[in-house]
Amino acid sequence: MSAVRPVIYQLMVRTFGNTNETRKVNGTLAENGCGKFADLTATALSSLQALGFTHLWLTGVLEQASGTAYPNRPADAAVLLKGIAGSPYAIKDYFDVCPDYACDPEQRLTEFRSLLARCAECGLKVIIDFVPNHVARSYASDVRPESSFGQGDDPSCFFNRDNHFYYLRKDDPGGGPPLKLPVGEGTYPPESQIGRVTGNNAVTWAPSLNDWYETVKLNYGHDFTQGRHTALPGPDAAPSEVPKTWRTMDEILSYWQEMGVNGFRADMAHMVPIEFWAWAVKRARQRQPGVFFSAEAYDNDPAKLTDGHVLDELLKAGFDAVYDDPSYDVLEGIYDSGKWANDLDSQTFTGPRFHQSLRYAENHDEVRLASPMEWGGLGMKVGKPVSAVLFAMGRGPVMLYHGQEVGEPAAGQEGFGGDDARTTIFDYWSMPEFTKWVNGGKFDGGRLSPDQASLRAWYGKLLRTIQAPAFTHGEFYGLNHANQQNEAFGRVGDETVSGHWLYAFLRHDPTTGQSFLIAVNFHGSQTLEDVKIGIPQDAWNFMKRAAADPWLFSERLEGPRSILSENGNLVLPSIPPCSALMMEITAAR
Repeated sequence: MSAVRPVIYQLMVRTFGNTNETRKVNGTLAENGCGKFADLTATALSSLQALGFTHLWLTGVLEQASGTAYPNRPADAAVLLKGIAGSPYAIKDYFDVCPDYACDPEQRLTEFRSLLARCAECGLKVIIDFVPNHVARSYASDVRPESSFGQGDDPSCFFNRDNHFYYLRKDDPGGGPPLKLPVGEGTYPPESQIGRVTGNNAVTWAPSLNDWYETVKLNYGHDFTQGRHTALPGPDAAPSEVPKTWRTMDEILSYWQEMGVNGFRADMAHMVPIEFWAWAVKRARQRQPGVFFSAEAYDNDPAKLTDGHVLDELLKAGFDAVYDDPSYDVLEGIYDSGKWANDLDSQTFTGPRFHQSLRYAENHDEVRLASPMEWGGLGMKVGKPVSAVLFAMGRGPVMLYHGQEVGEPAAGQEGFGGDDARTTIFDYWSMPEFTKWVNGGKFDGGRLSPDQASLRAWYGKLLRTIQAPAFTHGEFYGLNHANQQNEAFGRVGDETVSGHWLYAFLRHDPTTGQSFLIAVNFHGSQTLEDVKIGIPQDAWNFMKRAAADPWLFSERLEGPRSILSENGNLVLPSIPPCSALMMEITAAR
C-alpha cells in the first residue's frame, strides 16, 4: 500500500470535459460532443489535486468497439455495440486508446502521453482499466497485430490451454452456427461458422440481451466448465511455462507501465484464475515497485474461481485493494430496502480485507446518490453521511466518481443507458450539473449553485481529514453495539431499539495517539436532538485514555464546534439530517 492513502477520482474522459449541452437521446459524437484528453488541462488537474485527490482513474480510455468511424478505423457493426459510442468494457485494441478522445485521432497515443505528463506535473498518479476477462468480438490490434487475441488459436476444440478464446461446439446450446446476437439483424459474419463463448461464460450460439453478448471470454488455461479448481503455474513461473493469454496480458501491462501509467483497476477480477494474478502482479511490481492494483470483485458471484473468499484471495495474490460492495449495499439499503445503520456491524472490522477495501459511494456501475429515483430521493445531501462513514471506516483507498461532488443526478433518458439513475457509459453525453463546474473549460465552478459549491468544498474537507494518522494508520471501534439500549442514541418515532439512523464509531492511531469520533445521521429530514453517545470503558481502553478526564471533541467537517465529554460519554445538542460529524478527541485545557 502507498505511504499516502490513495484518494481516487474516477472520471470518464468522454463526459468529463464535454460542455456540449445538446444531449440528444442516442445522439452521435457530432451532435452531442465528446470530452478530450486535452480537456484535462493543468487547471482542471490542479483543482482536483487541491481537493485532495492523489490518483485519477481514467475510465474507458482503451480503444473500444464503437459506432463512430475514423480514417483507417471503420465503425463496428451495430450488432456488436451497446450504444453508439460503445461500451468501454468491450476493448478493441489493448495497445491503443479511444480516438474519440483525441483532437487529432491519428495522434491519439501522443495526446494520451501528454495527458500522463500533465498528471505527473500536478502530482497525480494515473490508473487505467485492465479488463482481463473479455474483449470485444471485433478485437484486432493495429498497434501490435502480432499480439492480437486469437492469433494462432486452434478453433476446433472448446478448450485448449494455449488458446486465447473458448470456441463453441456445433452441439452447444443456441441451435448451432451461425452466432445469433440479440440486436439488429443478429448476424456477425466472422462468427458464422466458428463461434466463441460470451464474456459472462455463456456457452451458447444465441446469447441473450442479458448476456455480455458484445464480448468474448478470454481463456487463462483453465476450463471454467469443469469447476473452480485449477492446476496452473505459480508466481515464479517463467513466461515459457504459462498459458498464452498470461503472456499476452503481461505484455499489455508492461506496455502501459512503460508509457507512464501508475496503476490498474481490474474489471471482474474474480472471473480470472487467482494464479494468474499472483504471477502478473509480481511481474508488474518487478518492473515498477509502486504500481497500484485494485480489483472489482464480488464473492457472491458463482463465476468466481476460488472456493475461498475471493477478496481475501485477491489480496493474497498481491492486490492493493478490493471493492467493498458489502458496506455499500448496507448503506444503500438504509434508504431503499429497510436496513438499519446497525446492519453495518455485520462487517468484519479487522484484518487485511477491512483495511484494504476500496470504498465508494458512487462509481460508473452504481446509481447516483442525487438521483430522484434512488437513495430515498433525498438528493445530493445524502452523500455526506454515506461518504463520511465509508471513507472513515478503514485505512484503504477511497474513490469519488466525477459529478458526485456537485450532486449530478443522472436524471432522464440518455440513450442505450436509458433512465437508470446512472450517467451513461455507452452514449455520447454530457452531465448537466457537472458542466456547471467545468464552466466552459474554466474549471472554476462558476455556474454552480451555492449548495453545490458548498458540497464540493465539504468533500474536500472530508478527503483532507481522512489523511490524518487516525484514518491512515488507526484501528476501528464501533459504538452502535454498545448503544442499542440507549434511548438517547438517535431514536425516531416509536422505535424501541437504537441504531436505525445514527451510526457512530472511533478511529485511533496508537503510534501518534490521535483519536476521532465519527457520528452520522442518515435520516433525510429528522434532526436528532439531545443525542447521548455512550462510550464504554473498553473503548476508552482502546484509545488509552481515562474516561473520567475531561476530553474535548472538536468538529472538523462542519466548522468550529467543540464539546466536552461528560463522565466518559458525549452529549450532542443536535445532529441535522443527512449530516456527519468527525470530531478529534483531545485533552481539555
